[in-house]
Amino acid sequence: AAPSRERTAAPSRERTAAPSRERTQAEDFPKWVKPGKSFGLLTGAAQLVFLVIFFRSTLDDSKLIIDDSTASRYFGVTLMIFLGFGYLRAFLKAYGLGAIGFTMLIASLGMQWSMILESLARKAELKVDSSALLHADLGVAAVLVSFGAVIGRISPTQIVMLVLLELPVYTINKVFLIHQFDTSKHVRDGGSTIVVHVFGAYFGLAAATVLGPAVKDRLKCSSYQSDIFSLIGTMFLWMFLPSFVAVEQATPDLQSKAIVNTILALLTSTVTSFGLTQILQDGKIGTRAVQNATLAGGVTIGATASIVGPFGAGVLGIMAGALSTVAFAHSSMFKSVDSCGIHNLHGLPGLLGGLFSIVSPVFYNDTGLAPFEQMVALASTLMIALLSGACCGVAMKAIEQLHDDKDLRTAAASIGLNPTDLRIEPYSDAAWWTGEGEGPVIQL
Repeated sequence: AAPSRERTAAPSRERTAAPSRERTQAEDFPKWVKPGKSFGLLTGAAQLVFLVIFFRSTLDDSKLIIDDSTASRYFGVTLMIFLGFGYLRAFLKAYGLGAIGFTMLIASLGMQWSMILESLARKAELKVDSSALLHADLGVAAVLVSFGAVIGRISPTQIVMLVLLELPVYTINKVFLIHQFDTSKHVRDGGSTIVVHVFGAYFGLAAATVLGPAVKDRLKCSSYQSDIFSLIGTMFLWMFLPSFVAVEQATPDLQSKAIVNTILALLTSTVTSFGLTQILQDGKIGTRAVQNATLAGGVTIGATASIVGPFGAGVLGIMAGALSTVAFAHSSMFKSVDSCGIHNLHGLPGLLGGLFSIVSPVFYNDTGLAPFEQMVALASTLMIALLSGACCGVAMKAIEQLHDDKDLRTAAASIGLNPTDLRIEPYSDAAWWTGEGEGPVIQL
């Protein structure tokens, strides 16, 4: 069903001087404005290229045997990717289809691209095995973290661009700069605190800053039902973050230790977030803090999950939960461009975890950590993420400005408007999905 005439357009504040003119334009504007087909063409072309590359690939028979532990970790991480991230971002009341649906697209497209890039970077040949799937999940996680900063504000075409442009930089940083696959590596980040959370957060924030804040944000809000869906995503992420942190630990013993410590950090960050948000927000429990800050312990502990003990894990969880909760309650940093608050959930807790990995040899013996290498890894990852994210934002903004929609131009000309005065309404599914989308398709 098409949106009603009353909701076809949203008058901006700048045009309030001529209300009768606005009403006429809104009534005259067609109910349906079809977006261009560049998204379908770009997605189809990318899939065909990937298919051609996979034609030249081989299965690594020596690593095809999947034991129960590997299977459990794979399904845990994949459930976290598809359900956890998707439902967590469904808090936007008019963008539920986009939050969940585009998460599925990013994961499906990104896993293929990540497998190709990491296999070629590590082995100079394309071999597919069970570990390649796990590493691809981690690459997709970085993109989904970045997507949180711009969700609802970019088109499907720009989403595909985000996947295609971010993963090569992520792979270069991981494989060549941090040497995450070296057997004698000095940089310890088994839980991907630096590689995924810090990189993904500041790549996305840099891109979002270049794109600028949404022209209108009246649909950037939640409803009672959308908050419940988002909290379901929080619970999926909470349950499967321990598997995510354990994926790249070197031995089964370290994996088990990482899982236990991650659970302890999540427990303490959850309790801290619940208690602190009630104190900071006028005696009521803050929904956004509970949906996000409760997970901060699992983000922070990743780099040292196989090193700390129960007490250290608990303390890290409390520090991460408190930092994230305070940021959601009072911080204005990136607030105008950060749709989901990834700076508060992934950025700040990720930096805290990276900094703790630098000083952890002071508190623990035989950590295998080299503080200087940890510091260089954190600083270089942050710098690369900011620079490459800004470049990605420039590319996405150029595509937005060059986009030529014939239907939109024809419709605008019919009512005497310049097509550049019309924009797709942000934070709304109506322009991209069939069905009864809440909110207008375009804004005047």
